[in-house]
Amino acid sequence: MRLPYFGRQRPVTLRTANASDAADFSAIHARSFAHPWSTLTVEQMLTEKNIIGHAAEERAIVGFILSRIAAVEAEILSIAVTSANRGAGIGRRLLDENIASLVRRNVKQLFLEVDEGNSAAIALYEGAGFARIGTRKGYYRTADGQSRDAVTMRKDLSREAVGPPSRLR
Repeated sequence: MRLPYFGRQRPVTLRTANASDAADFSAIHARSFAHPWSTLTVEQMLTEKNIIGHAAEERAIVGFILSRIAAVEAEILSIAVTSANRGAGIGRRLLDENIASLVRRNVKQLFLEVDEGNSAAIALYEGAGFARIGTRKGYYRTADGQSRDAVTMRKDLSREAVGPPSRLR
């Protein structure tokens, strides 16, 4: 499904992720977080049956999301968009598509941790209906070795409507 995002002339395509996306996801992750995942780590994740991932593409991959299912719960492992494409609604589209996929798999609760200083991500999650449920002291380490707290959040998916299967390629 090709849907244009606001503020851009070129459309961004969302699709289900696969193992061949590992190098691109790893590169985006490295530019977005202090402790990046290796290509091998991402490739291994993308081959696990309980991992749900989506990629956003323009001419190349510009963002991704990965979540892990455990019974009727899931956790968002990571979501990242290239710096040149932030603020264009791509993260929200990835999040919405990932949530829809989880609902179709009968997931009832979705959890995540986010750096307390990442106000843009917190706003994204709160706008998508996540609620703050706690704090994990010193959960994150910055590149210079400092510790940062994580805000833990949850979204109840049990009331989400199950729509038709996605038309992602």
